[in-house]
Amino acid sequence: MKYSATTVFMPQLTLAEQAALLSRLGFDGIELRVRRVTDEVRAKAEPSNWGYHVNDLTPENFAAKAPEIRTILADHGLSFVGIASNAPCTDLEQLKRLIEGAVACGGQPLLRVGATTGYKADGSQNYWEIYGETVAGFARVVELAKGTGIKLLIEMHGNTIHPSASLAYRLASNFSPNDVGVIYDPQNMVRDGYETIALALQLLGPYLAHCHLGAHRPLLGTPNDKGTMQWKWEQCSLGDGLFDVPTMLAQFKKVGYQGFISIEDFANLPVEDKLSRAIAYLKSLE
Repeated sequence: MKYSATTVFMPQLTLAEQAALLSRLGFDGIELRVRRVTDEVRAKAEPSNWGYHVNDLTPENFAAKAPEIRTILADHGLSFVGIASNAPCTDLEQLKRLIEGAVACGGQPLLRVGATTGYKADGSQNYWEIYGETVAGFARVVELAKGTGIKLLIEMHGNTIHPSASLAYRLASNFSPNDVGVIYDPQNMVRDGYETIALALQLLGPYLAHCHLGAHRPLLGTPNDKGTMQWKWEQCSLGDGLFDVPTMLAQFKKVGYQGFISIEDFANLPVEDKLSRAIAYLKSLE
């Protein structure tokens, strides 16, 4: 197996620090957060996962920073695995910049692209409208990326129209697996979209392109005024989570998965602690 980590949960580290840490711990690659941040957010004192990052990569500066990125990753023996963007498939201007930056960085990185909008659990939005608009949007982005070797990714994620393998496949299957793939994301699946591992991977087939891996476990809450138990979720180590990681790894091998497993851990712990415990656990299962 090949292991990487997303820099989304490393907001306080420079790119050189991120690369040095991953290399020292035995990781094979890095997934870079490249997102726009407002000046108001950037002015806040402390970096945060969803706010300002010291490694401040944006669509606007991505291509200009490509030589530095290439040098740092080469110096630490890391592959450039992918781009953790939050761009919807309708924002062609932003996606064009992301693709140009990815090409400048070299290789054939994966690019996470969102649907036109999220999906509210109360059913106030229409699935079919979002689905149709998203298929049309992805078709335009596929044309934008044509000839670059960059694959667009749909992440299995809650509060979207693609939380499960089958719903992500339904969207991706409108396109060639050479152009569009799926991020298999167990951390999201345990809360919304869980499907039997072997079944999900067999269904995805060639569309299985990447894996995000973190862990949650349910905690007992208190009953509401109707007597219905309210459950809470807690982030935890991979071995303590609800998802069966050993079975996933065994099924990955069975289907011949050749991609990366990218750690994505937002627990309130030091970055090195989270990375070291994750890779030690994964390598113990090989």
